[in-house]
Amino acid sequence: MPKHIPSDPARTILLIGASRGLGHAMAAEFLKKGWNVVGTVRGGGTRTLLHDLADEHAGRVEIETLDICEPDQIAGLRQRLTGRMFDMLFVNAGTTNNETDTVGQVTTDEFIRVMLTNALSPLRVIESLDDFVEASGLIGVMSSGQGSVCNNTTGMREVYRGSKAALNQYMRCYAARHAGEARSMVLMAPGWVRTELGGPGARLTIQESIPSLVNVLLAKRGNPGLEYLDYLGRTVPW
Repeated sequence: MPKHIPSDPARTILLIGASRGLGHAMAAEFLKKGWNVVGTVRGGGTRTLLHDLADEHAGRVEIETLDICEPDQIAGLRQRLTGRMFDMLFVNAGTTNNETDTVGQVTTDEFIRVMLTNALSPLRVIESLDDFVEASGLIGVMSSGQGSVCNNTTGMREVYRGSKAALNQYMRCYAARHAGEARSMVLMAPGWVRTELGGPGARLTIQESIPSLVNVLLAKRGNPGLEYLDYLGRTVPW
């Protein structure tokens, strides 16, 4: 009788911000591709679309609670995940603001809220959880094409643009500190997608963006270093 060779265990993504929109769609797409998902939702006890996915895919979805803007919650998640290893860590959580507010008009509190959520907190999450990612795994963050300084010829959405440009810069700093490591790193621009954040006038549907975006992430695995890519795998200029 031939000796039985066990199949490789399913790969697992730790997906930060998976309750709705792009994050939920990413979770669903990874499940379709045979991955397991550990996804985070913000607290409050409200049932989310991720809970529905967990019901549909018994044993393949775990749900953790995390507000990325609360350092004690990041520390709590790290403690709960002690001993776990993941093939991919992807930080999707983010926010926006009134797109017509210029930097001169926005309130200080609103500026801080957007920068804290979109620029500082994602890197805090990565710095805290990166040792739970396999040495040959991938660390990714949801950026935006509007974070590109080179491509900004129209203005608008100034605070949001600035927060994503800051995120890109901080991720480049992180990558520089980890130069020479085998891990892949990527900043993803999903395109302008019709979600609660993107609004009803956005150019793309979730199904036009996310399946391709997930394929880009899977193709990036095994290619060390940081890239800034769009949902079709094209390089976005910094």
